[in-house]
Amino acid sequence: MNSHYIRPEQLLSVLFQSPNATAVYSGEEIKIISANEAMLKLWGKDRAVVGKDFHEALPELSGQPFLRILKEVWHSGETYFAKDYPAILEIDGVLQNFYFDFQYKAILDENGKTAYILHTAFEVSERMEARKMVIEKAAAEEKLTRDLGELNEEYQITNEELLSINTKLENANRDLIKFKNQLELLNKTLLESENRFRTLVEHSPVAMASLKGKNFVVDIVNDAILKIWGKDKSVIGMPLDAALPEIKEQPFLNILADVYKSGKAYYGKEYKATLLFNGELSDRYLNFVYKPISDAKGKSTAILVVATDVTDEVNSRETLNEINTRLQIALDASSLGSTEVEFATGKMESSDQFKRNFGFSPEEEFTYDDLFSAMLPEHRTRIRALVREAVRTNTIYKAEYPIKWRDGSLHWIQAHGRPRYNSNGVADRMVGMTADITEKKLFDQRKDDFLSIASHELKTPLTILKASIQLLDRLKEKPFSETHRKLIEQSAKSVDTMVNLIDELLNMRRMNEDQLKLEKTKFNLFQMLSNSCNHIRMEGKYKILIHGDQNLEVFADENRIEQVVINLVNNAVKYASDSTEIHINIESLKNEVKVSVRDFGEGIDAAILPNLFERYFRADHSGKSYSGLGLGLYICAEIIKKHNGKIGAESKIGEGSTFWFMLPL
Repeated sequence: MNSHYIRPEQLLSVLFQSPNATAVYSGEEIKIISANEAMLKLWGKDRAVVGKDFHEALPELSGQPFLRILKEVWHSGETYFAKDYPAILEIDGVLQNFYFDFQYKAILDENGKTAYILHTAFEVSERMEARKMVIEKAAAEEKLTRDLGELNEEYQITNEELLSINTKLENANRDLIKFKNQLELLNKTLLESENRFRTLVEHSPVAMASLKGKNFVVDIVNDAILKIWGKDKSVIGMPLDAALPEIKEQPFLNILADVYKSGKAYYGKEYKATLLFNGELSDRYLNFVYKPISDAKGKSTAILVVATDVTDEVNSRETLNEINTRLQIALDASSLGSTEVEFATGKMESSDQFKRNFGFSPEEEFTYDDLFSAMLPEHRTRIRALVREAVRTNTIYKAEYPIKWRDGSLHWIQAHGRPRYNSNGVADRMVGMTADITEKKLFDQRKDDFLSIASHELKTPLTILKASIQLLDRLKEKPFSETHRKLIEQSAKSVDTMVNLIDELLNMRRMNEDQLKLEKTKFNLFQMLSNSCNHIRMEGKYKILIHGDQNLEVFADENRIEQVVINLVNNAVKYASDSTEIHINIESLKNEVKVSVRDFGEGIDAAILPNLFERYFRADHSGKSYSGLGLGLYICAEIIKKHNGKIGAESKIGEGSTFWFMLPL
C-alpha cells in the first residue's frame, strides 16, 4: 500500500478550503490554531478568534459541555463523535439554538500524545426541526382523530335525543308547549356543535374539507387543503368536479362515490394526484382519508376529507431508489461485489456478485470463515494483518490475493475494505468490495511471458548473425568459397527473421494506438492469392493449391489481406511441416466471401482453438518448440476486424487444420 505525505501547512490549506466546517486546536487550554470559513460562519465569528483559547473565543459556550469534552479528548487521545447535539451560539449578537453532528478527533504525535484536535461539524438544525414538526404533526393528527370521535359521539347523542323528542311530540301534542323550550335548547346545542365542527376543520393544522351530498359540494375547507388543491375559497359551494376539473379522469371521484354509497371509510396512501397550480398541471402524492358522515338513519349526508401532502417524502424515496439502482448497475457492470461482515459472529451480508467472486451461488450462505478458507494459506496471515492495521488506524485496506474455488479452479481477488465502529469506538464490522481480477492477472502473465519470448526470439537470430559476420571477417582475405556463400545465406536468413519479428512488434504498436490504417481498393482476390506466398513456392517442398471463383473482386486493403494470407500459410508450413499440400479455397456466400487455408498436419486441440487469436497466445504443438511472438494470429484478427469481417479456425487431431476469414462484399 502506497502512502503519501502531506505537509502540515498543505493539510491546513486543504482544510481551510473545505466546504465542511473544520477547526484545529492545540494545548490543554484548547487554543484555536485554525478554523475555515464554514466553521467561523457556524460560530458567528470572524478570523479574530484564531489564536485565542476556546473559552475566550466562544464565551457563550460557557456552561455547555464542549470545552470539557475537548479537554477529555486532549488528555485521553480518544476521538469523540456526537450526533444531533444541541448548542447555543451567539449569532449577530443574539443567542440562538442549533443542532450539530460533530467530531473531535485527536491527532497523536510519534509518542502517542495528543498534538492536535481536529474538529469537524455539520449543522443539522433543519433535520431536528423537521423531526419536531413530524412529531407535532402526528400529535395534531391524533388529537384530531380523538376530536372527530368525540364529535361523532355528540352527533349520535343529539340524533337519539331528537328521535326521542319527535316520538313524544307525536304521542303527546298537548306537551308541545312544555317541550318547546327544551327543543329550542337542543337545536341551539346542535348549531353550536356544527359551529365547533366548522371551526375545528377551518383551524386544523391538517388539510381538511367537508363535502356535502352525493354531488360532493365543497362545504367547509381550511387553508391547508386549499394549498394542496391549488385553489382559494371561491370553490366553496361548488361541486368538487367543478372546483377541481382536472381530477375528472382520476380515481378520486369514483372513490368518493363508493364511500358515500357504502358508508365505509377509505384510506389512501401515497396516491398520485395531478392538480392545476398557476395554470400548470403538477403531480402530487397524498395520504388521505374519506370518512362518511351519516344521519340518524345511517344514510350518508357528507364526506369528511383529511389529507397530507407527502410529495417530498415520495420523491426523496424515489431519488434514493434511483441512486441505489444506478449504484447497483455500476457494481454489476464492473463485476464489483460488496459485503459487510460482523467481527463478533463472522456473519456476512454480501451481494450476489461478491459471492460469485468466491465461487458461491447467490442463494448460498457465505461467512467470514468461508472467505479465508477460499484464500490460499500463505496469504491468510498477510490479509489478517492488513485488516487489523485498518481497524487500528481507521483506514482503507487494499489487497490482492489468490483464492481456490470449491471446484479447484484458481482465481485472483482484488479487495478493499474499511472498518466501522460502534458508539463506544470499537470496530464491530467491516464493509468491503471485491473484484475478480483473474483475467487481468492472466493477461499480465502473458505479457510478461511475451517480453521474455520477444527477448529470446530477437537474441537468437542476432547471435547467429553476429557469429556469421565474425566468421566472414576471419575469411575476408581468403578466396570466395561455399563457406562464404553459406555464411551470407545464414546472415540473410537471420536478418529476415529479425525483420519479421520487428514487423510484428510494429504492427502490434499501431493496433494498440489505433493507427492501423486501411487503404482499400477493388482487386481480384484469386489473382492476389496466386501472386502471394512465392517464398513458399520457391522452396519446392510445398504445393499451394487455390480453388474457387477466379473472377471474384473485393473492396479491401490488398496488402493487409495478403499479409493475413501469408501469415496463415506460414503457420501451415511451420506447424504442419509434413503436409506437402496447402489448399486455399475461395467461397462466395450471400453477402460475404470466405477464404480458407487448409493443411493436413497433426491438427490442434479443440480446447485451445478459442484462444488462438488472443494477444501473446502461443499454442503448444505436441511439445515442439517454434519461434515467434504469439502475435501473428492476433494481428490477422485485428486486420479482419478493421474490415468488419470475421476470422476463425477449425481442426481435428490427425486430420489437419483450416483457418478462415470472411470479408463483406
